[in-house]
Amino acid sequence: MNFDKEFDASGLSCPLPILKTKKALSDMASGQVLKLVATDSGAVKDMQAFADQTGNTLLATEEANGAYTFYMKKK
Repeated sequence: MNFDKEFDASGLSCPLPILKTKKALSDMASGQVLKLVATDSGAVKDMQAFADQTGNTLLATEEANGAYTFYMKKK
């Protein structure tokens, strides 16, 4: 999937992946896509809840070797 910005939150625990995602999105234009990698399994639920609450779109979630990759489109 194409993305405009990438952020690696590997090793960070809740709530840091969400806080860092919020900060990364604040620098982006509407319609741009953020790729986020996290290792905290709680991030799966957290990212969906964050998207629902903020109006951003969670385009995809992938899991491989204990790492979770999220693609979020800024509203």
